[in-house]
Amino acid sequence: MRKPRFRSVVQLANMKLSVKSAAIILASSTLISALLGIFRDRLLNSYYLGTYPTGVDAYTAAFTIPDFMFFILTSGALAVSFIPVFNQRLAAGNKKSAWELTSSMLNLMALVTLVASVLIMIFADPLIRYVVSPGLDESGMVLAINMTRVIAINPFLFSIATVITSVQQAVGRFVFCSFAPAIYNIGIIIGITVFTNGINIFGIQLFDGGIMGVAIGVIFGAILQLIVSLIGLFGLGMDYQHKIYWKNQGFRSILKLLPARSLDQGIDYVNSIVSTNLASRMGAGAIRSFNQATSLHQMPVNLIGVAISTAFFPKLTEELGQGDKQSYYDTFRKALRTILWISLPVAIIAFFARGYVVSFISNIGSNGNNSIIVSILATLVVAIFARSVFHIASRGFYANQDTKTPFIVSIFAIGLTMILSAVFFFAGFGVEGLGWAQSIGAIVEIIILLSLLHKRSGYQLLNKTFWKAFSRMLLATLICGCVSYAMVKFVPLMSSDNSLVNTAPKFLLIVATSATAYILASYFLNIKEVSPIITKVKKTLFKNLK
Repeated sequence: MRKPRFRSVVQLANMKLSVKSAAIILASSTLISALLGIFRDRLLNSYYLGTYPTGVDAYTAAFTIPDFMFFILTSGALAVSFIPVFNQRLAAGNKKSAWELTSSMLNLMALVTLVASVLIMIFADPLIRYVVSPGLDESGMVLAINMTRVIAINPFLFSIATVITSVQQAVGRFVFCSFAPAIYNIGIIIGITVFTNGINIFGIQLFDGGIMGVAIGVIFGAILQLIVSLIGLFGLGMDYQHKIYWKNQGFRSILKLLPARSLDQGIDYVNSIVSTNLASRMGAGAIRSFNQATSLHQMPVNLIGVAISTAFFPKLTEELGQGDKQSYYDTFRKALRTILWISLPVAIIAFFARGYVVSFISNIGSNGNNSIIVSILATLVVAIFARSVFHIASRGFYANQDTKTPFIVSIFAIGLTMILSAVFFFAGFGVEGLGWAQSIGAIVEIIILLSLLHKRSGYQLLNKTFWKAFSRMLLATLICGCVSYAMVKFVPLMSSDNSLVNTAPKFLLIVATSATAYILASYFLNIKEVSPIITKVKKTLFKNLK
């Protein structure tokens, strides 16, 4: 048979997907990216966390300002502001306006973030020295400043990729844009394994190596991510222009929506800067340990909350665009219940099996870093559930083109988190206190957001049926927790378990047994979210028997 051409494969991958298919693609790509992230962190920690904690702290701190600029200028702010307005133009058949506002956003974001990247390079020294990590020693400070200047180009590269990704998500294309972050991780892995040995081209030594090679790998990964995102535009018919259409009404609407969400993202990241600042005062390795724990808790949040809410968001905006509020309520409840049903057992299993989870990214137990990361992760398991819910709760407002309300709520919740972080720091709670502050702030935020959404719906959104289902989910989670606790006692993590070959089978056994208990409990408690799994299992069993 004749092999399919590259064009045909790209066209097939760029087909519009249903919500279910999009959620599967997003969850799968997020899982792959998470696994690559675990491998990336395991490599980096094995190279530096035990032998050069100051260097890995400097590397972690170097991301703070570039990431802050990306989050405040682009990131999710653009996606949730751009997609509803872009979809309105397409629904009205006005493709010309849709492509004009796309070109305008692409050009504006590129210009703004390019200026931001240059400013970061210029002011890296005072920003790192006085704002981000004043607790680092002088060698770590200089290294963090130099790496910040290298990574400073990230906001520019990421902003272009984000606009391109938003266009694809708006039209139901998820394959290339969803797998682009995994490519980014591959770039960093190449930096750890290849660029740390130096870069030599045609006998010319361009770079001597060391941990700075990892920073170069970060930029390499960002470039690869942008290239993969661009492939997703194939066949879309995008009419790009080197202009900013200031008079385009859609573009103006986005500019009105963007500031509130951008400030929301920015304030959220200010919390991260405060945490990094405080952690830098807690000894070598503290910054990295807190960063690793937050990264681990963020993985299921991305896999569950971000993936599912991103898949449902275009449908929510489409239903509101058609004026069908009842369908919007039904779709929102479905998304919320799905996230709750998955995130609750994940959080409880992560709590009891946290030692295994941490062992996947770091086997350096002799210097105490493993135990610190495990302790911090224990304080963040509540945030796994809360932040997964946050993504659909906030999108409930964004679908209504309301970015101000989540912004105001975030100001309060993040302000509370930062105050608690400082209080716990001065009270001597250690790095774990930063984790408790994060979890408390996250819970407060989703309670307020869901309460406001429910009130705006005329108290129709979170009805009695929803609360009954949620109570049954909590009971099923309790059963899952008991099984998970028993399994961890039955197959404990030993000091000799210093490789994935030893730890992975035990962890998978704990997860499989706990998940089975949760599924069975959900089935007997009549939680409808379990129905597709039970149906699939029955079909598989009957097929095999036949």
